[in-house]
Amino acid sequence: MIDRSTGNPEGIDGMMLVPGGETRVGSERFYPEERPVHTVTVPSLYVDTHPITNDRFAEFVADTGWVTVAERPLDPADYPGADPDLLHPGGVVFRPPPGPVPLDDPSRWWAYVPGASWRHPRGPGSDLSGLGDHPVVQVSFQDAAAFAEWRGARLATEAEWERAARGGLVGAEYCWGDEPYPDDRQLANTWQGRFPWEDLALDGWSGTSPVGSFPPNGYGLFDMAGNVWEWTTDWWSDERGSSGGACCSGGAAADPARAAVEAERESAAVGERYGRKVIKGGSHLCAPSYCHRFRPAARQPEALDTATCHIGFRCVLDA
Repeated sequence: MIDRSTGNPEGIDGMMLVPGGETRVGSERFYPEERPVHTVTVPSLYVDTHPITNDRFAEFVADTGWVTVAERPLDPADYPGADPDLLHPGGVVFRPPPGPVPLDDPSRWWAYVPGASWRHPRGPGSDLSGLGDHPVVQVSFQDAAAFAEWRGARLATEAEWERAARGGLVGAEYCWGDEPYPDDRQLANTWQGRFPWEDLALDGWSGTSPVGSFPPNGYGLFDMAGNVWEWTTDWWSDERGSSGGACCSGGAAADPARAAVEAERESAAVGERYGRKVIKGGSHLCAPSYCHRFRPAARQPEALDTATCHIGFRCVLDA
């Protein structure tokens, strides 16, 4: 699917070349799960210049007939004790409260909405009108991986993604430097105002924005901060560099398959059946007062069975 015949050594088929090498990842300044700062080596990669759009994902679905996780029937055995009224295909949708609320309970602004899907990102009654060039959302890790395989590409590891997001800036906190709003400029689609109820949209957008609406980083990549979170292939661990089963003992350390199973099991939240992958980059819902994560080092876990209105993805290709 990817045309390598472009003749341009810096990019192919909507991708830009990110040179490989050593890079410092992580941050000591913000959240514990971003520590420790350490050095990793990653290969040279071609990276999508922007997240996959609704129009592009629609091509994949039309060609393959793919049914996303958010559109599939749920097995009640996977969700013991769940409200039967919610055991219908759907996704997680942001619903701002009418006024200030305590910030210790995300259920005040997040809701599982039956009928929400990539076609209806905010639930029944919503659609993709005018959103063709916006990032596709309500896609699970499995959906993103299937698209990448169809395209002849793959998803990035956390370290690969972070190196690409840094754009060649060594140790900078943001994709563009060390200040979140240099000269009071909005350089990413994030939240302005009092979260989660007051969205001032000072950056020009409430919700997702068309890909490429903000300046690219030093590698020519757009939306590596804000707009939508993006899936990576790493299993979640509270400590940087511990995912993928490297911490497993005994035979698991020498058996990649067993190590992967152990890493998935250890990544799952307490009481949850499905493992969690690392997502990167922050989204349009990131507010410094609550979720200061529109930075390369920032990371969060997301369960394999989850699709939300603020998570998308992009692909990479080995150079």
